[in-house]
Amino acid sequence: MGKKRLEDAIQKIEQPVEVVYRSFELDPTVERNVPYNIYEKLASKYGMSLDQAKANCLNMVQMAQEAGLEFNLDTLILTNTFDAHRLASFAKSQGLMHKMTDRLLRAYYTESKHIGDHATLIDLAEEVGLNRDEVTKMLSSSEMSDVVRADEQEAQDLGIRSIPYFIINKKYAISGAQPTQAFVNSLEQIIEQDGPFTKGEEQNGAVCDENGCEIPEK
Repeated sequence: MGKKRLEDAIQKIEQPVEVVYRSFELDPTVERNVPYNIYEKLASKYGMSLDQAKANCLNMVQMAQEAGLEFNLDTLILTNTFDAHRLASFAKSQGLMHKMTDRLLRAYYTESKHIGDHATLIDLAEEVGLNRDEVTKMLSSSEMSDVVRADEQEAQDLGIRSIPYFIINKKYAISGAQPTQAFVNSLEQIIEQDGPFTKGEEQNGAVCDENGCEIPEK
């Protein structure tokens, strides 16, 4: 939702803004094949009942609908997302970062696909224009692992513990899925103070992280 609201805000300010996604795992220890659902996971993590967990998720589903998104949490498949992040990083190197990220998010939240499964990831990658054989080779190796780990280490160094989290111009931070107007107000204030965003200039590149946030290259 944070990603969608940021995108909507960028449309409203009518300024060129470069958005970059980075890797961030909420739970790097989760297994690839998970024997429990999201409600059971939340109930266990936060010490709440299943009914409370479902109510909280229903609120999330309703907010997603208001943002023009479809979340099907009843059938969502929890999994380890490290390989999905490797695929997103690979797509980034091929100029398909945005398409791949959008496809992964829709597969996960809307279509209830198993994005920890290599066969699923390969199919999704081919859909957005990546070479099937190259993706298969990449996933069967450790390629892009160092890129994902570097992103996660930088997030840790910056004290980022949750998503979505947005860093703009390397000095302004916005955390959480803020309302679209809040993003608009923040971006307009930054433009007023720093001047228009200029694509390609590091000091003015508006940057946003992967699963929801972004950390600029140093």
